[in-house]
Amino acid sequence: MEDIARINDLQPEFAGFILSKPFRRYISPETVNQLCKQLKETITSVGVFVNEPIYYIADLLNRHIITIAQLHGDEDESYIDRLRKELHSPKKQKILKAFRIQSDIDIEKIQLCTADYILLDSGTGSGVTFDWSLIKTIHRPYFLAGGLSPENVQQAILQCHPFAVDVSSSVETNGKKDPQKMQAFMEAVKHCDMKF
Repeated sequence: MEDIARINDLQPEFAGFILSKPFRRYISPETVNQLCKQLKETITSVGVFVNEPIYYIADLLNRHIITIAQLHGDEDESYIDRLRKELHSPKKQKILKAFRIQSDIDIEKIQLCTADYILLDSGTGSGVTFDWSLIKTIHRPYFLAGGLSPENVQQAILQCHPFAVDVSSSVETNGKKDPQKMQAFMEAVKHCDMKF
């Protein structure tokens, strides 16, 4: 609840919740439901999944526990299509597909992706940046992730012009969200937004 209170104060556009069990930051759907009830209506809830069954994700979207499903595993176009068919309100419920960027070959897959949003990352929560020059040919809006911090997020925004930026480990201290780092990150983003 302390994290939700801080998020409500900082007012990012999105708040993410890890909903796949193998990961350290995993929290149960029941807990996510309780937390999202306290989240400001202007903040969109995002569930992060890695290779989960379609019924599990569709259920959380259809029960309005989350609004966006962020797919961070090996989910392909067939998976995205089957998931979308399970949604009760596909115009409101969105799919965000994450891609690991390592070479130009990865860019070809991104251009063909039918997800509502795409996220470009260096890995699954690796906390490391990738070569941003690889994505200069992408002409669709994207979330930028991977090693972003209060120190480098302005450079990332000015160089890449992403639709949104994604952060987790760099705003933590000893594995928990750090209010000072969260605020520093948001201030850096907002300051950069004023330059556009």
